[in-house]
Amino acid sequence: MHSWFECKVSFEKVLENGMQKKVTEPYLVDALSFTEAEARIIEEIRPFISGEFTVTDIKRARLSELFFNENGDRFYKIKVYFITLDEKSGAEKKTAAQMLAQACTLKEAIAVLEEGMKGTMADYTIASVTETMLMDVFPFSASDDKTPKSGEELIAEQKKQAEDKAQEA
Repeated sequence: MHSWFECKVSFEKVLENGMQKKVTEPYLVDALSFTEAEARIIEEIRPFISGEFTVTDIKRARLSELFFNENGDRFYKIKVYFITLDEKSGAEKKTAAQMLAQACTLKEAIAVLEEGMKGTMADYTIASVTETMLMDVFPFSASDDKTPKSGEELIAEQKKQAEDKAQEA
């Protein structure tokens, strides 16, 4: 289960005409806590921004699913209603879910969502599609994981290195 956080980063941007303008851009980060979200957005943004920047806002983004598309340059928030049948009363029940699709156009966003939802057994209807201001999305990947090692792991690693050096000599 992903925990998504919308982080807003404020910095000085150089425009095409050479003028500098202070801008605030929103990004989406996969993190476990607000603290981790701030650390991750700083780590992800640092290579792309020259000069000072500040994380001005972090809020939890309630998204149930994300659908990526390499060709897409925008992100669309899609509200979907899952339709279930209440067995006791026989009435239809609609459960709302927010999803995000990466696409170039609104039509393509719907196509990306429908492609991603192909294997879904539940019936659903698309209630709304809106373009977001998100600049980029940073999902978590295990290769990014730089968790500090415990003392025992460090000692075991040092012993192994010492043994390897002893065997070489």
